[in-house]
Amino acid sequence: MVNRIVVGAHYGLRDWLAQRVTAVVMALYTIVFALRALTLPEMNFENWRGLFSGGFMRIATFVFLACLFYHAWVGIRDLWMDYVQSTGTRLVLHVLTILSLVGYLFWTAQILWRL
Repeated sequence: MVNRIVVGAHYGLRDWLAQRVTAVVMALYTIVFALRALTLPEMNFENWRGLFSGGFMRIATFVFLACLFYHAWVGIRDLWMDYVQSTGTRLVLHVLTILSLVGYLFWTAQILWRL
């Protein structure tokens, strides 16, 4: 019997597709955000606040950042799996990355709905 040692991130189509879908969502949001920001009459706090006062921009921004964090997770997870040889160290890095990204997502929600 041959013991296989699986090294690297071999998640296949699911993660490849997730990277592409999140990238498309982020690209579309960037275009929408740029157009909305450039059409503001003046760049001041009140107009900026008004941009995010509507539900559409808050939700779109939250979706953008959720996609960004998931996109980052897939990339960083693959990086840890490919370049960190110690299983214990890799596990610690995975947990720290997940906790950080989930924390950032909650912080994002707090900021967006505090406006």
